[in-house]
Amino acid sequence: MYRAAAKAAVLLRCEADAAIHRNVQALSPLLQAAIGSPRFSTSVDSQRSPPDQSPNKHQSHQHASPETPYYVDSTGTPSAAAASASSSSSGPTSSTAEEARRRQRNTPLADYQEEQRRVLQASLRHVKTLGWSEAALIAGAKDVGLSPSIVGSFPRKGAALVEYFMDDCLQRLIDRIDSGDDLSGLIPSERISRVIRIRLEMQVPYISKWAEALAIQAQPLNVPTSLKQRAMLVDEICHAAGDDSSDIDWYVKRTVVGGIYSTSEVYMLTDSSPEFRDTWAFVGNRVKDAFDLKKTFREATHLAEAVGEGVGRSLQGFVRGVMHR
Repeated sequence: MYRAAAKAAVLLRCEADAAIHRNVQALSPLLQAAIGSPRFSTSVDSQRSPPDQSPNKHQSHQHASPETPYYVDSTGTPSAAAASASSSSSGPTSSTAEEARRRQRNTPLADYQEEQRRVLQASLRHVKTLGWSEAALIAGAKDVGLSPSIVGSFPRKGAALVEYFMDDCLQRLIDRIDSGDDLSGLIPSERISRVIRIRLEMQVPYISKWAEALAIQAQPLNVPTSLKQRAMLVDEICHAAGDDSSDIDWYVKRTVVGGIYSTSEVYMLTDSSPEFRDTWAFVGNRVKDAFDLKKTFREATHLAEAVGEGVGRSLQGFVRGVMHR
């Protein structure tokens, strides 16, 4: 009777552990998707293909690609840009899609009228002394020989100047990314660090007034435009690293990169080191931490699978031993 009770208890335990093992196997792909599957690779993975729909297709700043490049942050892969690797591995179709993406990409400054653009550009020279203000706009209008009354075409005054600066910086960043001169030969983590540094360097001439710009962007009336502009910036940074993901990775990666950029931007305001060396080190460390975190989660997932499989085998052996007594 005792032996029968022992066998029943062991069988119940075996079934419970088998259920745990099945749950681990079922959760593993979901965990990989949430954290970011091993896509930081400069080679295209032919075993997987992205969904037909891209989550950011509704955005004006659209990037469309028929394939998602899977890239690893290691020096063991070719040092060419991820976009070039994807193009070379998938043939003319990928190259054509990349050209189409670049043609469809809207120019950040396209919506500005010529006179407004001239006033805003000239006003940036006065930000250091007058701040992001109506006074700077009036001074800019005078510099280009226009009546100060044109400032009335900017209902939000200082906010319009900040938003123009953001769009102008994004356009300059796009031009540098497209040239490829700054990113050739870099692995993905280095590319992200480099692009973030390029963008933050554009704020250096206005660093003494940038806290004021952040305060203006945080005002309720300006938040929607501010979020849109930052989303477009983060999108460009991710694409510069070779990312064209279209599943949950699209959201995860941009959330992480956006967090890195925002924290680095705030850190820069308090940096008193020569040429902002501490800020560039901060950017590099945060990007490295993000890549290491992805690696840690992937290793934890694989470990959970291995442990589950090992425990299952051990229990099966134990049960067989009991049953043969």
